[in-house]
Amino acid sequence: MKNKSNRRDFLGKLALGASSALAIPFLGITGSKETDMNESTEIQPIISIKPLGFQWETADPFLFCVHHEDRYPKGNAQMGPVDSLEGRQLGQDFNLKDGWRMYHGKTIPGFPGHPHRGFETITVVRKGMVDHADSMGASGRYGDGDVQWMTAGKGVQHSEMFPLVHQDKENPMELFQIWLNLPKRNKMVEPHFKMLWNDTIPVITSTDASGNKAEIELIAGDMLDKNAPAPPPDSWAAEQNNYVGVFNIKLDAGAEFTVPKTAAGVNRTVYFYEGTDLLVAGEKLAEYHAAEVHPEVDLALKNDSGKTIKILILQGKPISEPVVQHGPFVMNTRQEIQQAFEDYHSTQFGGWPWPDYGQVHDSLPTLMELKKPDNY
Repeated sequence: MKNKSNRRDFLGKLALGASSALAIPFLGITGSKETDMNESTEIQPIISIKPLGFQWETADPFLFCVHHEDRYPKGNAQMGPVDSLEGRQLGQDFNLKDGWRMYHGKTIPGFPGHPHRGFETITVVRKGMVDHADSMGASGRYGDGDVQWMTAGKGVQHSEMFPLVHQDKENPMELFQIWLNLPKRNKMVEPHFKMLWNDTIPVITSTDASGNKAEIELIAGDMLDKNAPAPPPDSWAAEQNNYVGVFNIKLDAGAEFTVPKTAAGVNRTVYFYEGTDLLVAGEKLAEYHAAEVHPEVDLALKNDSGKTIKILILQGKPISEPVVQHGPFVMNTRQEIQQAFEDYHSTQFGGWPWPDYGQVHDSLPTLMELKKPDNY
């Protein structure tokens, strides 16, 4: 059974605002994982299988992934929930009361302005809308299949609010937030964000011998002669020989699809997040489990159930550098973390140019093109 209460909370607990940044516990130093290159005559496709909890364990170059879901009710005129907020700890609402949470929002759900340094966020919105605003003056709305890729670099504040734009129906929200590390040489680059709009993300449609279909969204990387949109220029994913891939796969009932092999030394993990009876290289993978798989063999996936199943694959060449994380800052040493806090408290990473830390843009359900200032 899915741990629906815990597994979707970790995003909020890390996305703290300026006033609570110092309360984040020190998460320590972790070394990079070395790939076990067991030179046997026959490579076993599956290296290990693990259950998924509130925080999805990821392999270098990724830091973590969270699958975040809320069944929001109809919206009111302020784009907050029409239902009563009584009984919620507003500002810190992480209890799955009635199937949804306000997180750090007090009127509208979401995460008001908070800082990041030293890594990237990839926000993949499957359902619902996100309103973005940041300390560089950028703003906009995206959702329903869009992806925002933000390089925090030397430091940026941003807000991620979930406006409930529909007053005549419920406002379900589903998103992944993926943290991708930056190598030491790029940790202090200028902040940058890029939108991958839904209609620009390539989708591979594959039909197996029985006529069953698979769809593969290429959010990052390439597969079967198709390429995802280019990532931000300073990303680890911008170098093709790092083999960074983010693939969202949907298998219809009975469908089979083979993920082509990739380069030696790449970390590749399969996350099974919706459905039942997935076979990975012939081995059954339970729902809400992850399989670390060998990169140098083609990987056979089969939906052995009568319903659609969904899978996320993350892969990439490891950065292989020390990681020191303290909440929203990810650097290589403790001294650099201390400097990040000092810089943030002295500069606020450019300040906040918006009237509200929980900035939203308008009440229309349509998308707004993200606006960036000339110096972004």
